[in-house]
Amino acid sequence: MLQPLIPRLRDILQLRFTAIFAALPPAVLADISPANPIKRLARVLGYAGLRLAGNIFQPIKNRDDLHGKVWLYVVSANNYDALEFIQKARPDAVLVAGQAKNIGRYNAAVNRLSLRRKLLYYWQFPLAFFGLLKTDGGRAWRFFDFIFYAIGYYEVYRRALRQHRPRAVVFSNDHNDDTRSLLLACRAEGVPTAYVQHASVSANFPPLGFDLSLLEGQDALDKYRLCGPVRGEVALVGMPKADAYLNQKNAAPQVKRVGIACNIHDPMPALVDTLVYLLRELPLTFTLRPHPSDSRDFEPLRKLLPALQWSSAQEENVFDFLLRQDALVAADTSTHLEATLLNVASIYFRFGTFALTNDYYGYAARGLVERADTTAELAAALRRYAQHKPADLYLRATYYNATLGTADEGRSQIRTAALLNKWLNKSAATS
Repeated sequence: MLQPLIPRLRDILQLRFTAIFAALPPAVLADISPANPIKRLARVLGYAGLRLAGNIFQPIKNRDDLHGKVWLYVVSANNYDALEFIQKARPDAVLVAGQAKNIGRYNAAVNRLSLRRKLLYYWQFPLAFFGLLKTDGGRAWRFFDFIFYAIGYYEVYRRALRQHRPRAVVFSNDHNDDTRSLLLACRAEGVPTAYVQHASVSANFPPLGFDLSLLEGQDALDKYRLCGPVRGEVALVGMPKADAYLNQKNAAPQVKRVGIACNIHDPMPALVDTLVYLLRELPLTFTLRPHPSDSRDFEPLRKLLPALQWSSAQEENVFDFLLRQDALVAADTSTHLEATLLNVASIYFRFGTFALTNDYYGYAARGLVERADTTAELAAALRRYAQHKPADLYLRATYYNATLGTADEGRSQIRTAALLNKWLNKSAATS
């Protein structure tokens, strides 16, 4: 299958060209794609010079032979955490990432796919830009940097697939430009694909397009059905990354420790105001955990609130963080689900007013978490939980985790590995 350039790039950039992404607050987009076209161009040139040209001179010395193996393709530390158990369960599974992709603390632990030849395809950029300008108008101009970044992935990954002929590729992300490029390349080269969900999904995601999709629960399947036609086989397996923690549910009858999770979508002024209010009003221990991709300067906040504790996402995984909390306060993040699974009282509170992401994952609407719309309501909810925290909050998560409360609870990794094995054997038999 040789998909024409423009439809292919629209597929690869699907999430970037949605109305909800284009309407993100300027402060949020600034870190992803600057509003000023000169700054966008400067970032593109920096990418070309440092990443693309740098790839030419960066040697690739992989720890594993990639030929004929099951590739576990990762684009972040969270993806690595979600798929590592498969590598341990299968001797033919290898973790792979793009040549210069930042996998955080796992950078040295993944094999790399060469992107040196990506430069050879940038002659396509004018064609791609003007083609997308016709189909998507102003969004192509606003996000011409994303178009530039996406160029060449598909062709380079097709070459890598022909060179190494992996038995299959397993994904844990379905919407990044490099991930979607590899998915389309696999289809073109006839390489089977599987997907293991690693975080909550949104109805704004691309349609589910893998040969096998192993989803956490009914919530994910319902949302993917809203995204478009569901391709291939689907099974609900629970949350593999939570297996080791589900027997450590929080049994504290009162809330004393409160975690605050934030990300780049939470405006700093509102976040600071909320924290100042909470620490002033409540005799509880508060711990702030910025998202691993949140690169804002938090030093002024550290000085302003010396009593505030901190959790580093680079050093402590989310479940270990939640084990130290009795309650969680956050806006739009899948940490709400992970907290509820551990019977941590979770409260949805928006630090900003961006309308399009209001209850983005539907957690409050579905009753997974309580909602507070003002700092006074938030403080009141925490005071109530400080008096009594129910012991059965985790049951709210059954719609999101298919194994919760069943004989398979805590065995999602075993279930996922078994279904993958069965599917791989069937794929080998029919190839």
